[in-house]
Amino acid sequence: MPRMRKLNKMPKAIAMLSLAVTLGLAGCATTDANPTRSSDARDAQKVNTTPGGEYNENELVSAVSTHLGVTSESAGSMIERLFRSQGRPVGYITGEEASAAIVGGLRYGKGTLWMKNGTSQKVYWQGPSIGFDWGANGSKVFTLVYDLQNPDYIYRRYPGVDGSAFLVAGMAANYQRADGVTLAPIRTGVGLRLGANVGYLSYSRKRKILPF
Repeated sequence: MPRMRKLNKMPKAIAMLSLAVTLGLAGCATTDANPTRSSDARDAQKVNTTPGGEYNENELVSAVSTHLGVTSESAGSMIERLFRSQGRPVGYITGEEASAAIVGGLRYGKGTLWMKNGTSQKVYWQGPSIGFDWGANGSKVFTLVYDLQNPDYIYRRYPGVDGSAFLVAGMAANYQRADGVTLAPIRTGVGLRLGANVGYLSYSRKRKILPF
């Protein structure tokens, strides 16, 4: 087949990475097309959204616990650390992502941005990374959003902050910053992959195949 002949001309490592990312994207798309969250879970994520303001700790512990499937105690430990470091967020993103790595890696995801003022909108992200692991996986991600004055400003490239990755109660988080806006993605389970946190993520209105 033409596609297979083209892949055969690529270096073996690049071909493996392309296949891994393709499988990861397929899994991510399936998750989004067939949501498993109940109506109660969706209601919990939108709790107490009033015009303006910031989310408090109790709201986020409930939302993180529901979306990532962790205990309230684990979610509380992570949120407490983030609040001490960054304060209260004005929004958060719930979503799913797929990642693959052969030393260098790729990450693709999609989700919904929930602002405290009650607005919400779809968001996609993609980007390269540097790590020391191999393989592909899919996972859920919960991203706290700080200092975002306009939801449309979410669509840009966010470099990772050097040395910001940390583990709390079985969950991993790191900071990404651009033009005064800070994002703090939280991942759990097979989505930890701290070795793949060096890089950037580009957030967009539509899915992009190229991670730029």
